Amino acid sequence: MVHFVGAGPGAPDLITLRGKKLLEEADVIIYAGSLVNPALLSYAKESCEIYDSSRLNLEEVIEITKKADSDSKTIVRLHTGDPCLYGAIREQMDELDKLKIAYDVTPGVSSFCGAAAALNMEYTLPGITQSVIITRIDGRTPVPESEKVEELSKHGATMVFFLSAGDAEGLKRRLIDSGVTGDTPCGVVYKATWEDEDKLTCKLSELPERMAEHGIKKTALIIVGNAVAQSGYEKSRLYAADFTTGYRKGTDAKED
Repeated sequence: MVHFVGAGPGAPDLITLRGKKLLEEADVIIYAGSLVNPALLSYAKESCEIYDSSRLNLEEVIEITKKADSDSKTIVRLHTGDPCLYGAIREQMDELDKLKIAYDVTPGVSSFCGAAAALNMEYTLPGITQSVIITRIDGRTPVPESEKVEELSKHGATMVFFLSAGDAEGLKRRLIDSGVTGDTPCGVVYKATWEDEDKLTCKLSELPERMAEHGIKKTALIIVGNAVAQSGYEKSRLYAADFTTGYRKGTDAKED
């Protein structure tokens, strides 16, 4: 059995209870060494075989998995954050399907949630934006034409850029060229929830310089949008005294 497990954003105690239990029970752990906090491996039992997938290709990962499964071992495939975001798990599942190896998925706290926590921010502020776009800029790996920065920026939603810290200048230029103002607030969180976490907020026009000042070139999320300022929003109707819900009668309720 293969368990795809979300490691969470970084801090070892932010993995789910189920994920921690699976790590403790695993006979084999294959973890994304370039992004997963190695402190999580402390949950593994002494006899556990541990492999760093950052040094392996897909075929090698599957070969290790195939052998472990044939030996009736329990395998954990440990991915950073939540496996459903930039985890490349579908291609692994397809190979496991061909081999008739069973698997399941344990979700994790995504780093975009860890980044918001680091900045004490809410992505969806009434009157500012009610949508979050999770994306990345195209580089060595392309994105669909309809999902390029220039197209997505038209929505005015909060944008969270994964895998884009290495080209902050290009991101700034493309956003501004597509109509996003240079005064738009940005947040950057390096290694959210890790012990060496770093963070900053700035204007879009200042983004490359401020990131350079902090020495941030990778392993960071870039958040762009007015929600980063955490101001000028409307209060939620959910808690308004004059708003009736299925659980609470507000002052707007009509008498029967």
